[in-house]
Amino acid sequence: MTAYVESFLPLFVAMNLPGVLPIFMGLTDGMSSQARRKLVFQASSTAFCVAMLILFAGDVIFQTMGITVNDLRVGGGLILLILAITDLIFSDFRQRAPSEADDDLETSIGIVPIGIPLTMGPAAITTILVSQQSFGYLPTSVSLFVNLALITIGFLFGPALLLKLGKNTAKAVAKVTSLFLAAIAVAMIRVGILGMI
Repeated sequence: MTAYVESFLPLFVAMNLPGVLPIFMGLTDGMSSQARRKLVFQASSTAFCVAMLILFAGDVIFQTMGITVNDLRVGGGLILLILAITDLIFSDFRQRAPSEADDDLETSIGIVPIGIPLTMGPAAITTILVSQQSFGYLPTSVSLFVNLALITIGFLFGPALLLKLGKNTAKAVAKVTSLFLAAIAVAMIRVGILGMI
């Protein structure tokens, strides 16, 4: 059991459900419950597929493509920064968009950035690689399944708890989390550039 616990805890910290949940709420502000559920399963499926790919072929992919975790940090950080700025400045225009545009938005943000890099980001990818080398495939796979299940449950039921506090509170939290998302993005870019140097 020691290997399972020791592989679970670092991945739980790397995936950071308490930190990601408010950001998810901000990104899905104004969506219906049905649309949010669809988004959750899309994000979880995306994160699962990427995690399995990294677990079983991560080293080969990185070496073949000539990329590093720091490259992922910078790329993911840029995506998050653009999304955060867009949400802070243009969220009101986004909410007035036609329903078809909303559907396209919901589909796109389920994969990027909620699936990648919020749920399965550079920290989680690195942790999976290290865990696989330290504890093997089975403990790493089990810890990954459990963490993804916790993320899915948090995404499904977390927003409902926030909405009970009122619509204005939910909007305020959405704006604050977009600001923190921008800060997280800048931090990812900074760490990635320092790692390259």
